[in-house]
Amino acid sequence: MEPPECPVCLQSYDGESTLPRVLSCGHTACEECLTNIPKKFPDTIRCPACTVLVKFPPQGPSALPKNIDLLRLFPSSSNPTPDSTRNSKNSSFEFVTRSWPDEFHAAWKDRVLLLDAVSVEREGSTESASSSRLCGCLNKGDGDGDSKVSLLRVGSFQRRDDGCDSVFEFSYLLRMISCLWGMEEGERDELDVIMRVEERGVSKVFGLWGDLKSGVLYLVGQKLTDFSLEEFEDISEDDASCLAVIGMQLCEALLSLHKDGIFVGCLSVSCVKFDEFGNAFVDFIELLETGRNVYGLISEETSSCSKPVGALEMGLVLKRLVENGIFVSFEVLFELLKKQNLLITQASSECMVACSSDVLPVCVLLLMLLGGKQFSEELIESVSGVDAKECEEKSEDLLVLYTGLMEKLSYILESKLSGKFKSMVGILRQCCCLDPQTRPVLTDLWKCNRELIMNHRLSSMFALEKKKPRKRKEFCLVLGELCRLVVVGSKELEEDLPGMESGDGAEEGKLDKDFVGRLSEGKIKSKDLRGHQDSVTGLAVGGGFLFSSSLDKNIHVWSLKDFSHVHTFKGHQDKVTALIYIKGVETVCVSGDGGGGIFVWSTSFPLEEQPLRKWYEPKDWRYSGIHALAYSEDGYVYSGSGDNTIKAWSLQDGKLVCTMTGHKSVVSTLVVLNGVLYSGSWDGTVRLWSLSDHSFLTVLGEETQGIVKSILSLAADEGTLVAAYQNGDIQIWRDDTSMKSMQIQSSAILSVALNGKWLFTGGWDRTVNIQELSGDEISLECTHVGSIPGSSVVTSLLYWEGKLFAGFADKIIKVDSHSLSNHVLLLRMVCNKSVLSEISRYIIVGVNKNFSFSSCS
Repeated sequence: MEPPECPVCLQSYDGESTLPRVLSCGHTACEECLTNIPKKFPDTIRCPACTVLVKFPPQGPSALPKNIDLLRLFPSSSNPTPDSTRNSKNSSFEFVTRSWPDEFHAAWKDRVLLLDAVSVEREGSTESASSSRLCGCLNKGDGDGDSKVSLLRVGSFQRRDDGCDSVFEFSYLLRMISCLWGMEEGERDELDVIMRVEERGVSKVFGLWGDLKSGVLYLVGQKLTDFSLEEFEDISEDDASCLAVIGMQLCEALLSLHKDGIFVGCLSVSCVKFDEFGNAFVDFIELLETGRNVYGLISEETSSCSKPVGALEMGLVLKRLVENGIFVSFEVLFELLKKQNLLITQASSECMVACSSDVLPVCVLLLMLLGGKQFSEELIESVSGVDAKECEEKSEDLLVLYTGLMEKLSYILESKLSGKFKSMVGILRQCCCLDPQTRPVLTDLWKCNRELIMNHRLSSMFALEKKKPRKRKEFCLVLGELCRLVVVGSKELEEDLPGMESGDGAEEGKLDKDFVGRLSEGKIKSKDLRGHQDSVTGLAVGGGFLFSSSLDKNIHVWSLKDFSHVHTFKGHQDKVTALIYIKGVETVCVSGDGGGGIFVWSTSFPLEEQPLRKWYEPKDWRYSGIHALAYSEDGYVYSGSGDNTIKAWSLQDGKLVCTMTGHKSVVSTLVVLNGVLYSGSWDGTVRLWSLSDHSFLTVLGEETQGIVKSILSLAADEGTLVAAYQNGDIQIWRDDTSMKSMQIQSSAILSVALNGKWLFTGGWDRTVNIQELSGDEISLECTHVGSIPGSSVVTSLLYWEGKLFAGFADKIIKVDSHSLSNHVLLLRMVCNKSVLSEISRYIIVGVNKNFSFSSCS
């Protein structure tokens, strides 16, 4: 057998260079390692084996006893095992089953705007709350007032009133993250690219916002000034510079998008907006809306036609597009028809869709601005006059239709443009070429517009820098997933909307495992346990029972199988204020009251009304009795009292073992974890005490003594300690290091429960709030997950094996009731009619302890 070694440096003990020293918790480490262990608090270190805080002598490790037995018997010895309390951790349940990783949450949480950041303009608008696009105002929160925004529908989520009677309400942020996770990966990728764009000449995208009333997730973008084609009527040569500037700015905006890997493929008059200085912008929201309009127009014109459609229907599609001021490149329209299975040819032009696909729409849009409304009417007339007979035998020859249109367009160019605009005819004709590879690039069109403003000599001084595209996946906006979310008429194609929640859960196969699974599915229902005559003060679980204490001086016992009332413990002469369950040599329930009484109740059958034993702390009219109880495996019951002390009592005989002093006000809450007793007080501090010798270890919370906030509740789990305060604050420590302090409620938090990363709080705001803790040893995040509204002040919380229990000031206890609906109570008895009628009376009354019940599904 290997010789024993130090758990820190792994050196074998030899009695000289590596000398074993024994800590008060019973574990051993070498003298040198104990010297180098960091000391967060004076005269205190954390045991390297069990992580319990223990006293450390000021003289150093030499004052600790040597482990003589270990040195003598090392061939047959091994390092001591950690405390049983360290190994016997409660099983942790996933409160909210999430399928997305933390990285996804971190990447998207800051892109979701606050719920009150956007106000939708519904009154006086013909747009419905569920329409594809809305207008609204964005509250900047910086004192600059509101700014106009456009909202584009990108996803849907379940509304609160959509046939869901769950008592749980997910937080706004979590519902938006869930909606995003439910999208297709392509949709999220496009949103990611769009929201990263911060380019010149492109309208800003502020983020995502969810409308809880309509259950719609919107993309929120900057709303700029619209213009009308009537404003461009009677354009003269004197206006050439103005139009050239607009042309340059449009080219610059699209070139900027190309750097981000985005090419649009189509444009409309509505995509061009102006700011207060008259600068032209490309509106991102309008670009997406235009792409959806293209899908919608194609669907409308071809819905009643057989597939594949002919040239006549394609002519109608082109006419409708031009009538709506939408200009689509040939290769882009070809791919759109292919995606909708309207063409049977196996040929594809997707490889031809590239940055050059933006040249043709820009060209037609500039011609529209140059020619005004008259040009638009002539273009529509030209489309209507394209002869479809030439391609009747070739029903899919879209090329013939486009060729005829481009010929008409070239004729209009030569007949309408003259004077200063004559120099643009050549390059505009090239831009109308059907072959994208022979079209000029956008930079050439930009230069052509610039030459209308400055002479050629000065123009040559400024060379347009050719920047390489960023290393991102390129995609065409109109061919993307976001533009496929179309609205035909007034009926939305909900099957195409991402993130729609049916309420069937995020994970298959998770039907009835625990409270967490049902929560994620939106199926949380509660059952009310009634019986107390006053406010509920405490909850405990053990031995198949739920125990509840109340100001009515009684303790009720409820069955965990069907939550029926089983028994009542009576005997307290004062209001019961604290309650715990102990599973040790004997399984008992211990309660404390306002008169200083501590009662021990047997939980073995048959249950008795009187306690096994009871004792009282010294009575003093100045103090308010017992406020908190805790238990250690050493057999001690600890009480926190109104006289500012913590007392240790022997559970076996009720004798007072020790009195711990130091708090300056009522000791309101106690927690035992990893060999340490944590006591919280109205003085705003948490004091730590060693369970081995009841000595004081250190104090937490002294850094906030300038503002005294009374601690009303403590919760601890796996090295994490949470304190709840009267002003709605919580403070979180990990390994006794303060990690987070924040306000999560507007009023006092009376109870707090902690299970793994899930934190539950309740108090005067009549709501159970759920937070999720995440992070590492350096930083900690506390994210609001959701809430469960209550009927009254929340006075007590308990989370046990996947079930949440809550006690309220209105005498009610609420529990998760889903399991009741999956059980059928069976009674097998052979009896005559008179006996059966007598039995039925007992069943109605609810005295079920006399019968044998079984459950089936």
